[in-house]
Amino acid sequence: MSTYEHMPIAKHYVYLALGSNLGNREKNLSKALQRLHEVVDIHNISSVYETEPVGYLDQPRFLNMVCYGQTACSPDELLRSAKAIEKVLGREPSFRNAPRPIDIDILLYDNLCLETAYLTIPHPRMSERAFVLVPLVEIAPTAIESMSGKTAQELLLAVSQAGISKLDIRLDT
Repeated sequence: MSTYEHMPIAKHYVYLALGSNLGNREKNLSKALQRLHEVVDIHNISSVYETEPVGYLDQPRFLNMVCYGQTACSPDELLRSAKAIEKVLGREPSFRNAPRPIDIDILLYDNLCLETAYLTIPHPRMSERAFVLVPLVEIAPTAIESMSGKTAQELLLAVSQAGISKLDIRLDT
């Protein structure tokens, strides 16, 4: 028996944003959550919100939500897992802000500040996006965005919440 077998597995606290605007949006979110359970011990999920598209406007409305949990994955491993789930659920490479069956973004990972060529934590645009902040505030109003040091609630106060409506949906997870 190695000395590592009795060491606890490092658990990292993560907040992930999920969005869908193609196909069966509810089913896409449910399937993504089910697959995320393989790499994240999900403790809490927000309500589902219908939101206007951002950036590229000529596309259907989104369903958005946020989940919170713990993972033993490194940031890179978590990103690879998220991208693999997106691919399995039908996401294909396209232009930025394009319509998609599923989008999974890492918002926060512990108190980490990380910037690489392909991953930035905290998510670089989360503080501008009510469709991320509204569900995040619902489940974690005091979560700290580590670059600014502001809480999710404080960040939400600085953005418009126009075009966001909470839906009465229970997802299969």
